[in-house]
Amino acid sequence: MPYDVEKSYTVLIRDVHLAISGHIKNKLSPFNLAPEQNFIMMLLWKKDGITQNEIGERLGKDKTNITRMISNLENKGFVRKITCTDDRRCFKIYLTPAGAQLENEVCPVMEEVGQELVDGISAEELVLLRRLLTKVRDNASTTTVANDSAITPQSIVTAPL
Repeated sequence: MPYDVEKSYTVLIRDVHLAISGHIKNKLSPFNLAPEQNFIMMLLWKKDGITQNEIGERLGKDKTNITRMISNLENKGFVRKITCTDDRRCFKIYLTPAGAQLENEVCPVMEEVGQELVDGISAEELVLLRRLLTKVRDNASTTTVANDSAITPQSIVTAPL
């Protein structure tokens, strides 16, 4: 029997991911933030002055991608990079005043997005959704090297999911 792409869970999950990413991108566009950049900002809003390597580990992204995203955030005036005193290859990332101010504007928008995405879904269904998505993620992770310190961007978002 041939693979039926229209019944594929992987395709459905991909489509859901793309729809959510597009929705978040539209909501963040007034703030000049891409969704992935927003995840870095959310980490910094929780703890300012973390290292570039720690950001990469927490988001499960490679050094090249993190360097590019931080450089873009720096060019936008939201963060600044400071060389670590004990290791010149290490950089700590700090919010600028403009980047810190964004928290007050972006977090309510992200909470609103979270509410929009779960509209019409009961509390019991949300518990089941979280459990099932966690199982899918864990099943997918069994074939890759597990990184206990990595977090998903979704776990940073404070929206109830």
